[in-house]
Amino acid sequence: MATPTVRQLQYFLTAARLGTFSAAAAEHHIAQPSLSEQISVLEANLGLRLFTRTTRRLLLTGVGKQLVPLAEKTLADVDEIADFGRRVGSLEEGTVLFGTFNSAHLYLLTDLIREFHSRHPAVKVKVTGLNSSEVAESVRNGDLEAGIVQLPIDDRQLRLIPGIFVDHVVYVSRNPEHTRAPIDIRTLSTRPLILSEARWSLDDPLRVSLLERAQAAGVRLDPIIEVEFQTHALELAAQGVGDSLVSYHVGRSVIAERGLYMTPLSPAVEEHYAFVTRRAGSISPATAAFMALARQILAGLQAPPPTAG
Repeated sequence: MATPTVRQLQYFLTAARLGTFSAAAAEHHIAQPSLSEQISVLEANLGLRLFTRTTRRLLLTGVGKQLVPLAEKTLADVDEIADFGRRVGSLEEGTVLFGTFNSAHLYLLTDLIREFHSRHPAVKVKVTGLNSSEVAESVRNGDLEAGIVQLPIDDRQLRLIPGIFVDHVVYVSRNPEHTRAPIDIRTLSTRPLILSEARWSLDDPLRVSLLERAQAAGVRLDPIIEVEFQTHALELAAQGVGDSLVSYHVGRSVIAERGLYMTPLSPAVEEHYAFVTRRAGSISPATAAFMALARQILAGLQAPPPTAG
């Protein structure tokens, strides 16, 4: 049994309401034989007789009368689906599914979410703060539509949009003597270090960069403490437990108030960020608008490399 089409149900309801095929055909701007044929096909597919044809007027059969409310509900559902698509496509509704590195809330997410919500109040926003490797994997498997990641990452099945933001790594300490000048890798190897990204140390771009520098210089980096978040590393540094390395934009708002001092690394370590989406997929209008606003806010955050002191 073939499934009735939306058009067939529309023709059926119009014919039932107007009482003749010719009047129904005129309302739909088609020839009367074409409409009559579609009604016949509908009856044949259902195995039911829907109308009794008289010389003057169409009369609904008993099953025809029963079909009317079902057909009306079906068309109403189709209209609702079409309206849903229109509303989501025009950013009246929808859901943003987005991933970021876990410290983004310190200088990006609050402003981003507030501004996006003010522009699109009916759109739901779900932002997950993860390590960049986890963001990439979540986008790859479809749990997230897009995200911001720190490069480099494993970009299999992913599309990268680089150049959206550049940050710099800074060395922070409670001891001002430790930050009088930029820190090279040999000096760094002698300091009591608190490093973040404990669980993802092998995939963390900063850890990888430092390891390469240490190997080239013939020294070893052996942190005294490893934690998950940069904010936690900053708290421990502020309490004098050790010194740490953090992103400039993560540390700049709290370094002075916590009695910390900072200096860049020598040579400088830049952190490059990119949007990531699935290579074979598409993103919703809501997520696309969220990304565009994120790019705009990040552009306003770009700053020259930090200086010592």
